[in-house]
Amino acid sequence: MNRRQLTHAPLLQAARGETPDHTPVWFMRQAGRSLPEYREIRANIGMLDSCFNPELLAEITLQPVRRHGVDGAILFSDIVVPLKAAGVKLDIIPGRGPVLDHPLRTRADIEALPVLEHEITEVAQGIEIILDELTDTQTLIGFVGAPFTLASYLVEGGPSKNHIHTKALMHNEPETWKLLMEKITATVTAFLQTQMHAGIDAMQLFDSWAGFLSEHDYRSYVQPYSAQILEAAQGIPRIHFGVGTGELLPDMAAAGADVVGVDWRVPLDRAAERIHRVSGRATGLQGNLDPAILFAGEKTIADEIARITSEANAAISSGDAVGHIFNLGHGVLPETDPDVITRAVELIHR
Repeated sequence: MNRRQLTHAPLLQAARGETPDHTPVWFMRQAGRSLPEYREIRANIGMLDSCFNPELLAEITLQPVRRHGVDGAILFSDIVVPLKAAGVKLDIIPGRGPVLDHPLRTRADIEALPVLEHEITEVAQGIEIILDELTDTQTLIGFVGAPFTLASYLVEGGPSKNHIHTKALMHNEPETWKLLMEKITATVTAFLQTQMHAGIDAMQLFDSWAGFLSEHDYRSYVQPYSAQILEAAQGIPRIHFGVGTGELLPDMAAAGADVVGVDWRVPLDRAAERIHRVSGRATGLQGNLDPAILFAGEKTIADEIARITSEANAAISSGDAVGHIFNLGHGVLPETDPDVITRAVELIHR
């Protein structure tokens, strides 16, 4: 395992509760459709093909670091990459997302679900290329999807607004649900190990759909499996993020996250107080500019950056948080002007 020893990388310093010389920032979906160079290099190449091409995934990962000067590169990938590598028949349909040939609805379907048992060499090779270009102040963040979100794609057959079949399986067949989550957890852990062996500096566990769960369901049916993945990432900073998870933030912290990502709906100081009071842990914070604010003009952007930074500083001063990594409350929207993103990074760094 060739991990870089980075002592002056601001993102890692913030994640460890140290004091960097500026607020570190990266943006979810920064390596994506907002960049003309991304659209050009991805022309006529499918999403999954891009994720399994070492040179291409490295180039896409590095594009926003070069353009925007962000402190972190997020590995270009998709949450279904380890499922595809394990042999699950699926594809990513433009404008829709991951779609399966055959949704998993029965015990037999889930028993037949393959588990990833090998390293994904293309991803490891891509990481090697990325690390060769990053400086010792720039962090490479690994990318893995959380078991609940992956389970929903598998059971629903694609993106879902209500997760009807997923929740029905969870409640009606808890043993079958347990088998599904155990298999997904093993696959995600194997994908994470590929990235860790290749030398990622930190990792983020994305649970895109966790906000559709109640506290009870999250704790009973989801948290134990996310905790296993975060446990497997010991030794590097672990970020955990979900959308619409204001009520679940303490439980996401209790799963083992060093840094909890907060979407734009909850002020950072209030989120930190909630996490600390309920979980008993003061974690790092990540977030939480509304992606739509990047369309609102420079004064509004500057005001919002100042407000969010102030809330984070208040949480750190009160002892409810130990550090802050600036980010959006979700991903960069495809229509966002790249020059606005670059300017936002400059404002945050100041």
